[in-house]
Amino acid sequence: MKKICLVNLGCKVNQYELDSIQNSIQGEYEIVPPLSFADVYVLNTCAVTSEAEKKSRQYISKILKLNKNAEIYVYGCAAQNNPEQFLKFPQVKAVYGNSKKGGFKQNIDKEGNFVCPLPTEYEDDLLSTNVRTRGYIKIQDGCNSFCSYCLIPFVRGRSRSRALASIVSEAETLSKTCNEIVVTGINVSDYRIDGNLALPQVFAALSHLKARVRLSSFEVNIITKEFLEVLSSMPNFCPHFHLSLQSGCDKVLKDMNRHYTTKEFLDKTQLIRQYFPNACLTTDLIVGYPTESEEDFDKTLAFLKEVGFAGVHYFAYSSRSGTRASLLPQINGEIIKKREAKLKVVTQTLKENYLKQNLENDMEILIEESKNGISEGFSRNYIRCYVDGIYPEGEIVCAKAKKMLENGLFCQKIS
Repeated sequence: MKKICLVNLGCKVNQYELDSIQNSIQGEYEIVPPLSFADVYVLNTCAVTSEAEKKSRQYISKILKLNKNAEIYVYGCAAQNNPEQFLKFPQVKAVYGNSKKGGFKQNIDKEGNFVCPLPTEYEDDLLSTNVRTRGYIKIQDGCNSFCSYCLIPFVRGRSRSRALASIVSEAETLSKTCNEIVVTGINVSDYRIDGNLALPQVFAALSHLKARVRLSSFEVNIITKEFLEVLSSMPNFCPHFHLSLQSGCDKVLKDMNRHYTTKEFLDKTQLIRQYFPNACLTTDLIVGYPTESEEDFDKTLAFLKEVGFAGVHYFAYSSRSGTRASLLPQINGEIIKKREAKLKVVTQTLKENYLKQNLENDMEILIEESKNGISEGFSRNYIRCYVDGIYPEGEIVCAKAKKMLENGLFCQKIS
């Protein structure tokens, strides 16, 4: 039996797609971990930043050190953006981009550039099952926002939504083998039924599952009283809200073509806390957008504190050819590094504040791994928790938070 290695170099949507490919070849290949020797490698690449695209290319060099005769198949955003950068490697048999990933089994012996125009309808040819710990369900693909810094609409296409019945069917199958399901998409907030925004209907339709349900990154526009009432009525909802912010300065938000103000964003976070007082609010942030001044950056730092985020995922602005922001004068890299250093201090303090807020709280921990007599995993509100004892992967352990650690909480099992 041939060995195959499936490598995700991108987001949760990429992970879902790879899980689905793995599901389709179960029993036909021996599946091995990343950076292991294999006969066949499948890479699902990322192009959200230039560094991510570079890492996608570099991974092929890592593969060839393991097996210089490997057969390599490349999918994903970097492949869609520039297939030739991968085809220059003789071991790369085929490049497929972001469509027809469900046809991997049928395409395994083909060679060449099969990147084709992106679909206008949702391709419902992927299915992820037999996940042990945390499963992902993709409900939407593509994006219509065209933020001035972002390449994603060009490499993923326009927004398109999956049929609700298909989502529920897969979720019910997944919930038989795992205890948590993450609802994801390229722009999950734009999920629609008959042209109308319909994310609340998705969650209402998943409220009966035994698995707990988590929402991946989303836009703040989807937060309404009606949606929060649906979520608060769900016994299996995980109160973690990862709201995409990108900047805490109104001028920069406008330049980025983000369609909200900081006041509107703040109002939505306060509304969330009316329904979920201890909700974990996290966000994404771009440092060094071309029009961001030092004063603009200071406004962002102040806004992060005002919201009281529990975590901030930040990265340096990366110019992507073809976007409007790439035509602007760029900020010096040393200036961006200094801003990142300031941001690191603020985000660490915010994280510590949220961990302290959760001391003595009861946690339902989804175990991900165990070693040296300690098990670790994530609580419903997405805090990394540690607990004494060895527990099976995927099991949920109830414990009380007793001590703050650098990256989470140490908990005592509730007997």
